[in-house]
Amino acid sequence: MITSMKDAPHPQSVRFALYMQDKHPLAYELEMAEYAEAHGFSEIWQADTRLARDCIVMMSAFLTRTKRLRIGSGVLPIWTRNPAVIAATWSTMWELGKQVSGDPDAPSRVMLGLGAWWEPIASRVGVKRERPLQAMREYVEAIRQLFTMEEVTYQGEFVKLDRVRLDVVFGDTRPRDIPIYIGATGDKMLELSGEICDGVVLNYVVSVDYIKRAVDLVAKGAAKAGKTLDQVDRPELLVCALSDDDPKAAYFEAKKLVAYYLATEPHIMKASGVPDDLIAKVQRVMGWPATEADYIAAAKVIPDDVPRMLMAVGTTDECVAKVREYIAAGVTCPILYPLMDDIKPVVDAFADFS
Repeated sequence: MITSMKDAPHPQSVRFALYMQDKHPLAYELEMAEYAEAHGFSEIWQADTRLARDCIVMMSAFLTRTKRLRIGSGVLPIWTRNPAVIAATWSTMWELGKQVSGDPDAPSRVMLGLGAWWEPIASRVGVKRERPLQAMREYVEAIRQLFTMEEVTYQGEFVKLDRVRLDVVFGDTRPRDIPIYIGATGDKMLELSGEICDGVVLNYVVSVDYIKRAVDLVAKGAAKAGKTLDQVDRPELLVCALSDDDPKAAYFEAKKLVAYYLATEPHIMKASGVPDDLIAKVQRVMGWPATEADYIAAAKVIPDDVPRMLMAVGTTDECVAKVREYIAAGVTCPILYPLMDDIKPVVDAFADFS
């Protein structure tokens, strides 16, 4: 079991990753995973987004199409699966990654990112997100114990295991060195991530100032467990709307995504300093689920400086400069979400980053 990031690249050496959601066709994403691996990227984080694409299916596909890339969930909602089932699923992908790479002794190619889900989707499918901090702590603790391959009894408020173990009989029975991350946005969840996890997946569509504050909170949580900040990996989902041919189009696509967050997750926008009157203006236009017409209408009322504050947008030079700001704020691995149809320019822009 990993208790620090000793088996991963040192936090001081910046890694680059791609974030796959459901923007691009499946076959194209698999092709781009191979392209990213060939150009020095270290990992792919797959969203478990809305009710569109399941992260486990996509992670398994990425594992079979690449040899070296580490693959993570960004992030799996804890309310949707029992912790024992989650542990068994990641154990299976752990084995798959090793078999495809051909190196059974290599560190885990899979990472487990967990999240507390979000509204309005949770309540619409009958999930009550009660005491998410306690629930998250119990899930992480129980799954970590299951990864030891020992028998586990755990009696919590949300997690109850009675003499449960990963029942591997014919496969590899060694402990699973799978790092666990929390996708965190709020102050208390950021602290919890630093305290109990190998890393935190920092949210996207947030400002550099927000990231600086978030990193401080992660460090505070790490100190509770006797760890230093360097022992907690800090990848961040980071939107990259890049176009040298048509920067204005890149800005407009970025504004459409900002509109979505202003309407559905205004707490994130407020944390980054977006004015309340702009949030209210966009919410009057947007619904959920929103239509393309809603996105376009809302994007027209958002000024250029808002996406510029919250993401990497514009030309290659503009995007690279912005990503450097996030790295300087404490991000150890920018997880770049290519917002335009063509992913290759994003990979190319950061392939030779120094």
